[in-house]
Amino acid sequence: MPADTAAVWIGGLPALGRVVETRELRYFVAVAEELHFGRAAQRLGIAQPPLSRAIGALERRLGAALLHRTSRSVALTDAGAVLLREARAALDAVEAAEHRTRRAVADAGRPQVVLATKAAASAELLAKLLSAYAAEPGSVPVDVVLCGPGEQGRLLRTGRADVALLHRPFDDTTGLDVEELATEGQVALLPAGHHLSTRRELRLADLADVPGLPAPRWPGPDGGYAPGPGPEVHSHTQLLQLVSLGRTHVVLPDSVRAQLHDDVVAVPVVDAEEVTTLVAWPPHSRSRPVADLVRTALRL
Repeated sequence: MPADTAAVWIGGLPALGRVVETRELRYFVAVAEELHFGRAAQRLGIAQPPLSRAIGALERRLGAALLHRTSRSVALTDAGAVLLREARAALDAVEAAEHRTRRAVADAGRPQVVLATKAAASAELLAKLLSAYAAEPGSVPVDVVLCGPGEQGRLLRTGRADVALLHRPFDDTTGLDVEELATEGQVALLPAGHHLSTRRELRLADLADVPGLPAPRWPGPDGGYAPGPGPEVHSHTQLLQLVSLGRTHVVLPDSVRAQLHDDVVAVPVVDAEEVTTLVAWPPHSRSRPVADLVRTALRL
């Protein structure tokens, strides 16, 4: 059955146990995330009238209003918020089934582990982990996928990765099994020569509005950037270069110091929340290589 016509069970709503097609879930998620029928239709590549009809039919079948509509705005109802959460999980599960099946065929006879990590994050730990695991009897090749902020969890949930390095409080660990590896403080990265770079320590209030150094803006889930004065950033390397050029400042985990050159200064931020590095994997995983990799990470 094609992915857009597969059926899934949706719970948590008045019509508990009703069957919903994944196509309908994709339509609803687009509207719920955009909160605008026109933008959602454009994102889906369909006309707006059939999208509106599909959402209306879904509401009638579930017996619940999913959206508050006015001539000027669209907002989620309580039931709509439940369906958005459940729909994202259901769509991830469908995508994961497809990816894991394809990988099972492609990897037949030559198993491997796909590890996802945020580019340039926990670089020293990652290098030690890969080296230690490679020395283990029965180890398999590890394919490292470097991704943007917040993408590791989705790669796990959709079957594109087997294990990941996450960072609390930044990354969402909902629905994943995790083990803590290390905890560290955070530092402010500032261009060398800036007056704040000579301080022994800083507080978040000192960085709330630094003249000439607005905080960077990362892309959201849809790839767009929120409005603001800070530069648009899409990679860690670009970010460090913008800091060195005096265009922005950023607060990052203390381990980033190992990647800095003389043109960027790290100053401890004493009231910033500590960051915990986690190793995470899907709870249904029965992979022996994944278990071995996790055990190696915990030993480090």
